[in-house]
Amino acid sequence: MSEMSFDRMIQQMTPSIYESLKRAVSLRKWPDGRMLTAEQTELCLEAVMRYEVENQVPEEQRVGYLQRRTCGSASSGSDVPPERAGLARDASRD
Repeated sequence: MSEMSFDRMIQQMTPSIYESLKRAVSLRKWPDGRMLTAEQTELCLEAVMRYEVENQVPEEQRVGYLQRRTCGSASSGSDVPPERAGLARDASRD
């Protein structure tokens, strides 16, 4: 597929088509049950990602989004008991 026709396809993609492609990539199969080839998966994923950028889909709704957290605790760290807060520091003394 040429870059020009791919760009045009992204511009004309409806939210319904976007959701369908996103689901196909996630499940690695088409709605009729046929498996996506590696090339189809790659092209669909690129289309989904380009659609998300072109249509300003919020970051937390984009494919592959991972919520940022501190390692092993909630993002604020406020739910870590004091006796566990220094665990990594104490373990490094051995």
